[in-house]
Amino acid sequence: MMLNEPLLKLSEEEYCLIRDLIRDYCGIYFDSGSKFLLEKRLMGQVRQHQLASFRDYFYFLKYGRGRTEELGVIVELLTTNETYFFREDFQLRAFREEIIPEVVAAKRKEGQKELRIWSAGCSTGEEPYTLAMMVLEEKKFAGWKVEIFASDISHRVLRIARKGVYSKSSFRVTPERYVKEYFVPLDGKLKIRDEVKKLVNFSYLNLLNATKIKLLPKMDIVFCRNVLIYFDHQVKRKVVESFYDLLTTGGFLLLGHAESLMNVVTSFKLRHFRNDLVYQKP
Repeated sequence: MMLNEPLLKLSEEEYCLIRDLIRDYCGIYFDSGSKFLLEKRLMGQVRQHQLASFRDYFYFLKYGRGRTEELGVIVELLTTNETYFFREDFQLRAFREEIIPEVVAAKRKEGQKELRIWSAGCSTGEEPYTLAMMVLEEKKFAGWKVEIFASDISHRVLRIARKGVYSKSSFRVTPERYVKEYFVPLDGKLKIRDEVKKLVNFSYLNLLNATKIKLLPKMDIVFCRNVLIYFDHQVKRKVVESFYDLLTTGGFLLLGHAESLMNVVTSFKLRHFRNDLVYQKP
């Protein structure tokens, strides 16, 4: 901050106005103890737009011509996109060893050879690419149509995901054979091979946009890990209900290890697999 810049303070009223606007836009919720955090994260934006106060910033977010782009910037500032390949191994083992065989058996009974998976909140792409590599490892999918839909509310992380180029930190728990099989060196980093990339379709999607979610095809499996933690109870319920509607009968919902549907919805059944607890649409 320059010495001649006036000190900006976020009043309680301004905090409530901006907090509620952000919640209505993307579901991210801040409780009464987060005023200082919001003030700190957004102060730079108020100054960048040469606004005199947080109230002016609220009006810009509400009515300004660049409000949509600015709300996208806010999402970047307020969320953590920390991820890496093969994250939460115990859950991926449940996916590979227990869920996939069950889904495949059910599909064969119906004479189907299609599998659709949605990575909701895919961040920089490590999760959907991990799922794609695991699918390629399963020879039982030979001759199947497999589609992995990957979405996020951040345009920045989607650009990274579509490029598919990653640094060392993304491979902290990746088995070496996957690195050799599915990546090629590029300028000191590693790029995902096209055979993996072609299984994944990345798109921008706000999980509060029920209209756009309804345009997606039915899914067999939904991964939504470490996303619900940003939402309050009402938004969690709305998002989870949209997952329920989109899943096929018997479809699976996989959440982050710290997330639960307890006191959110009762429509899902909790399955106790050997490797993990997973929600299933009855």
